[in-house]
Amino acid sequence: MNNRIVVIGSSNVDFIMKMDHLPAVGETVTDAVFVQTYGGKGANQAVSAARAGGDVWLVNCVGDDPFAALVRENLRQAGVHVEYVFEEAGIASGAALVMIGGAGRNYLSVAPGANYRLTPAMLQPLKPLIQSAALVMVQYEVLPETLLSAIDLAVEAGKPVLFNLAPARPLAGDALAKVDTLVVNEVEAQSLCGFAIEGPEEAARAAAALLARGCRNAIVTLGVEGAYVAAPGLRAHVPAFPVEAVDTTAAGDVFCGSLAVALVEGRPLLEAVHFASAASAICVTRLGAQPSAPDRAEIDAFLAAHRAGR
Repeated sequence: MNNRIVVIGSSNVDFIMKMDHLPAVGETVTDAVFVQTYGGKGANQAVSAARAGGDVWLVNCVGDDPFAALVRENLRQAGVHVEYVFEEAGIASGAALVMIGGAGRNYLSVAPGANYRLTPAMLQPLKPLIQSAALVMVQYEVLPETLLSAIDLAVEAGKPVLFNLAPARPLAGDALAKVDTLVVNEVEAQSLCGFAIEGPEEAARAAAALLARGCRNAIVTLGVEGAYVAAPGLRAHVPAFPVEAVDTTAAGDVFCGSLAVALVEGRPLLEAVHFASAASAICVTRLGAQPSAPDRAEIDAFLAAHRAGR
């Protein structure tokens, strides 16, 4: 079985403040807890996929600051191949400031830094790596032209693309027609469909609209309400596993990374979404992006415990 996943995307150094409530404009909240971890949607999804059992390679750029080596080492320890994490001179690595309040709600601000140094020209020599993959996973924390080039190279190689349109940004009209599996949350779905997504009913409508734009499978994640899944011959609402959330920052990234693993293992789409939902449920009970991603044994045990409890 080929379980190689090539992730083309971002990495960040995360600076996190955990507090009892998020500040209003002009308010200072004291007695916060500070944690420095690692994030970035590409790196988060790569780490999540590696811990869930995938053979994962990340394509990314870091800066020439002191954090670059730490980012690489953190990825390596998680089981991610870092041979194509390139160091760029004269620029800082990507960074994120995260404030987390009650119920795991958060504010985020991201400085892309070296993530925007990843160009289409840098991807061209990586055709053999892409050709060796079972699946290519992309997000939208890179330049638009780099994203589109990554999708085109995967399609050219005959490889399925899992695209998490996060964050929500304008997208070329024909891009979705090249995507095998699209994953979006409510805000991202609204950016594509033009109407608010406030629950499973609107998510079903959005997923149908996204299929009409050409993607093979559409998944709209709904936080505590689970996810809505649409594919040829399939329409289903998958409820979320009930857990007490501590930090929801990486919920979507862990969902995508573990979903990718389930798909390359050949699981049916609905089963793959259940697997991803379990991983995401575990992650929101922990603080930090990459530290919250569960390993395969944890996911399997979580699913077994919930099956036993039915």
